[in-house]
Amino acid sequence: MITDLSRSPAAPPPAATSRPATWWRSGAGSLPEVRWAIAATALFAAGGATQLVGAPPWLWWSLYLACYAAGGWEPGLAGLKALRERTLDVDLLMVAAAIGAAAIGQVFDGALLIVIFATSGALESLATKRTEDSVRGLLDLAPDQATRIDDSGTEKVVAAADLHIGDVIVVRPGERIGADGQVVAGASDVDQASITGESLPVDKQTGDEVFAGTVNGTGVLRVHVTRPASQTVIARIVAMVEQASATKARTQLFIEKVEQRYSVVMVAATLALFALPLLWGTPVQDSLLRAMTFMIVASPCAVVLATMPPLLAAIATAGRNGVLVKSAVVMEQLADVTQVAFDKTGTLTEGRPHLAHLRALPHPAGDRSSEPGAQAATQIDRLLTLAAAAEQGSEHPLGRAIVAAAHHQALPLPAATGFAALPGRGVRAHVDGHLVEIGSPAHLLDPTASSDAGDAAQARAVVAELEDDGHSAVLMLLDGRPAAVLGLADRLRPDAAQAVTQLTSLTGSIPVLLTGDNPRAAARMAGQAGITDVRAGLLPEDKVHAVRELQQQARVALVGDGVNDAPALATAHAGIAMGRAGADLTLDTADAVITRDELATVPAVLALARRARRLVIANLIIAATFIAVLVAWDLLGDLPLPLGVAGHEGSTVIVGLNGLRLLRGAAWRRAATPPTTARTSR
Repeated sequence: MITDLSRSPAAPPPAATSRPATWWRSGAGSLPEVRWAIAATALFAAGGATQLVGAPPWLWWSLYLACYAAGGWEPGLAGLKALRERTLDVDLLMVAAAIGAAAIGQVFDGALLIVIFATSGALESLATKRTEDSVRGLLDLAPDQATRIDDSGTEKVVAAADLHIGDVIVVRPGERIGADGQVVAGASDVDQASITGESLPVDKQTGDEVFAGTVNGTGVLRVHVTRPASQTVIARIVAMVEQASATKARTQLFIEKVEQRYSVVMVAATLALFALPLLWGTPVQDSLLRAMTFMIVASPCAVVLATMPPLLAAIATAGRNGVLVKSAVVMEQLADVTQVAFDKTGTLTEGRPHLAHLRALPHPAGDRSSEPGAQAATQIDRLLTLAAAAEQGSEHPLGRAIVAAAHHQALPLPAATGFAALPGRGVRAHVDGHLVEIGSPAHLLDPTASSDAGDAAQARAVVAELEDDGHSAVLMLLDGRPAAVLGLADRLRPDAAQAVTQLTSLTGSIPVLLTGDNPRAAARMAGQAGITDVRAGLLPEDKVHAVRELQQQARVALVGDGVNDAPALATAHAGIAMGRAGADLTLDTADAVITRDELATVPAVLALARRARRLVIANLIIAATFIAVLVAWDLLGDLPLPLGVAGHEGSTVIVGLNGLRLLRGAAWRRAATPPTTARTSR
């Protein structure tokens, strides 16, 4: 028996790609909100300094008013536009409160409100930019230009965006490939780490697919363009997730609906708080000061800011670690998942066959290694050498798996002559003076294929045994007699079993396997992964029914990669696609895409989403507590305006910074740590 001859270690994450950038042009300073917040803060600091040293009032008043203009013009303008559409915006309320503070001589307090409010807005803009940068950075991998070859063989350097399907480009050593396409001439090794995460360069030759943005090695390739620039792997991924920063989570949408009514009630309460004390003889300045303080502390800006920063920060962190989440709504959906379902081929497994068993049959004709006294290992090596030599000219995946197994064993392959590929049957070739035939047992084990019925019966028994164990069995004939049965099977991804264990711990339920494969192969693979609930032989509509059945008791996330998974992905509470080999329809339908094909990222992103949700809840509690305490203090006591400004707007900064904690690398490492490991380390 021969087992798993070509295992390789899992590929590490791709190396980070960086580009020199200045803080002002492409960093945080490129955001207008950040620049105006800095300007407002500087003017506020200058005003406070001049006031402390006893400068003339007109000087520090001018600096404070300049602070008003720098930090308040954008939210004020946005508020007026909203008011024109009969919508009361919280930004306008903040600016109005600041102006009211200045009107009663509290210009310092109003300026402090403007500074803190502008800082809060800058923090949210910064979180959004970080999210966009994590996605748009993928586009920097693709070169701006490519060398196109016309029909006459003339080379011309053109913009990569101007390439069309059918064009042929030449890629020289060390260059980045300018488009997705198929190699039509040449051979080379290509570094695909930026796209697939593979640690070693991949050999490319005629017929192989290459991706825009990957780096050519030492050879020269001619590539036939198969996708326009707007539909390359990189562009498709960007297009799917670019909406993330523009979408709003359900909690955010709910808050916006409540905010409109809350703002109207708050304005009415502010007017009442100003007008009613006047009827009782309260001085105008005291009544206005209390009303302005109430408007400030009751404004829901901290509540509004509590939701999006954690979700956007989680999206950015997941994107940097190989999971592109399409929107904040999806991040919330991932946090709700209580049951995970996997497709098998290409998702739970690697999606390509490997030689797992080679069973030698006794006394094949002409095989001297099977004579008494020959070592079993020598016989296996001899049979594998003959089989691989015969399959060298085959393009069938099973044939390639046999050749790969021989190469892994470092077996020298003799030249084959008279090679013939028989569609639906297998291959035939002469190797070392023997006629070698490899193919389907159903076609080779017939009365005309062997003169010995006993040999055929024995071969059928071995074939049945391997097929019962979930393998694809092929028969090898040597000089017309059964010599060996080869069992080939897909192979479990190296991190599949650990991912299943982590998901079971995280969700409280063992993942489910949904596959169109035969029950025997599905059960064998599920057993290796630790999955007990196996639903096999499913057509696409059957997968949809299975997902709906699971959803009656749980929030289901489905992980898949093929076109046949698309309907079920759309039906599931959250659909997750394997991005490396995923079909276009699957990538479009899924809510999240795993770009590196690492199953370990599935429990990691679910854990990250749950942590983001906890931060949202914590932020809402912090904001609501501050508002409740400050409003009660103002209504029942005598809350100083500076303390009200510092307390309420300080809570806004707190919830903003709390949400941005998920931008740190430690947030992903913590999410990716298995729960048992985390408990042990504590």
